[in-house]
Amino acid sequence: MLTNIMYVTIYVTDQDRALEFYTEGLGLEKRIDHPGPDGRFVTVGVPGSPVQINLWSQAAAAGQPVGVPGPLILESDDLRKDVETMSRRGVTFDEAEPQEYPFGLRIEAVDPDGNRVSLRQPRKP
Repeated sequence: MLTNIMYVTIYVTDQDRALEFYTEGLGLEKRIDHPGPDGRFVTVGVPGSPVQINLWSQAAAAGQPVGVPGPLILESDDLRKDVETMSRRGVTFDEAEPQEYPFGLRIEAVDPDGNRVSLRQPRKP
């Protein structure tokens, strides 16, 4: 079942400048800064809150028009089961099943207005 809003994505033109603004300016804490397979993955969050803001680089979003909103990212504790249930409810996904990635499983759906919704199951340590 879905358990958490993991990430809300904000597209930025300069991740270092955005990181400085959100941490030093707004006082959020840096959570993740990892060179991922699709580009640098940087998140910040309010201390004590599980929700993270993904500061995603416009440059890393190759093929995406500038200004396209990032996905809402929801966390699941059993993504394969959730995808099966949601598919029965009429949700369509970009892949037939969740895909492995360095941090766990993921799959994306698109809502009726074209907004991307990414579902993820973190890899257990």
